[in-house]
Amino acid sequence: MSSDINLLEIRDFLTELAYEVGKLITSNTGKTTFDDKANAVDLVTETDAAVERLVADRTKARYPEFDFLGEESYVPGVSKLTDKPTFVVDPIDGTTNFIHSFPFSCTSLGFTINREPVVGVIYNPFLDWLYTGVKGHGAYLNKTQKLPLRKPPVGSKLTIQNALIGIEWGTQRSGNNYQVKTETFKKLAAEQGGFAHGFRSLGSAAMNISAVAAGQLDAYWEGGCYAWDVCAGWVILSEAGGRIVGGNPGQWEPAVDERIYLAVRGGDGSDEFIEGFWDSIEGKLDY
Repeated sequence: MSSDINLLEIRDFLTELAYEVGKLITSNTGKTTFDDKANAVDLVTETDAAVERLVADRTKARYPEFDFLGEESYVPGVSKLTDKPTFVVDPIDGTTNFIHSFPFSCTSLGFTINREPVVGVIYNPFLDWLYTGVKGHGAYLNKTQKLPLRKPPVGSKLTIQNALIGIEWGTQRSGNNYQVKTETFKKLAAEQGGFAHGFRSLGSAAMNISAVAAGQLDAYWEGGCYAWDVCAGWVILSEAGGRIVGGNPGQWEPAVDERIYLAVRGGDGSDEFIEGFWDSIEGKLDY
């Protein structure tokens, strides 16, 4: 069946759907009620649930033969990404931004076949940024601007010292993973460590990966995400010439639901950069 699936048609369908749900997102930012999930910084709103219901209804009506995996309907130990063609959806990525009216939240709509991301649509309705990618067909911003928007100078090699790196604290603020993150951040920043150009936290995995695909960030390191956080961005970045490897050392080919990632832009020196970044990780993330 997968050979008969028109990926460009799915991209166009998801694009129109993203514009539709974007109106729902912007009309409710800063106004909606929210609840804690795991703790006081792991948040969900009534709009997250409403957007996922809309996306699930639309995808099932159009493609009833395909599976659906969404953040708000996910059941631990029950919901799993399989080899079947599957829509993998984060209704609002960057919920904390959404609650605070900080304009870096988006809807992230991915599609996988055999657990491989093959279509990605990410739409930030506050800034009207639409990122799309289809396996074998490139990646674009707002349909016409081919990614990456910024390419490294000819002959320059990507190094930690010349990199702008996306990082996030995450929702775990104690324990091993928090320790690994904070100690690694310190090592990457230190003059006697990586001495990186700087760090940015956009508050959304999809927005961070899109920035790497655009060439605005050089890398993004994260642990604790789920498939819906990274699926759409994965194919967009890959089609822009970048890649996603494991967020712990030595894993060159992680699965999309691995939960620990390092996204790196394309260009000379990326393999050396990845190995140097892995050497900078203080401990091991475990999710």
